[in-house]
Amino acid sequence: MTAQPEITIREARRADIETLVGFNAAMATETEGKSLDLATLIGGTTSVFDDPKKGFYLVAEVDGSVVGSLLVVYEWSDWRNSTFWWIQSVYVRQDWRRKGVYRMLHDRVHQAARPRPDVCGIRLYVDQDNLPAQATYTSLGMSKSHYDLFEIDFVL
Repeated sequence: MTAQPEITIREARRADIETLVGFNAAMATETEGKSLDLATLIGGTTSVFDDPKKGFYLVAEVDGSVVGSLLVVYEWSDWRNSTFWWIQSVYVRQDWRRKGVYRMLHDRVHQAARPRPDVCGIRLYVDQDNLPAQATYTSLGMSKSHYDLFEIDFVL
């Protein structure tokens, strides 16, 4: 049996933008059947690096190649007088799925958020039909909230 290469988690850098854009486009196609406008996606991804108040990306890397990523964005909670960290734009390359990549990304978010007094929790949303992802999130200690998501989307 061949040993699995080491997976490392790090904060994304500007040099990762092209990969992140590719992952986000693939995720939109795979999970929602949507084709995103590339210029908009490049601008949106780049803006996270231009304005750290928007959030930050983490990437999972194996032998110098990025195999997964996620985005953390912030939501202020007046009820808690602190901030939720929302996990978004989760993507793991198909050849690296079910190998612990997302678990490691999630654990890094949790380890960074938990000790901070200005962070009150971690949230994410998932497509109601994405049962494998829901099972993964449940296995990591997340629970389904009693909220449903409503939106008015002016772009997609």
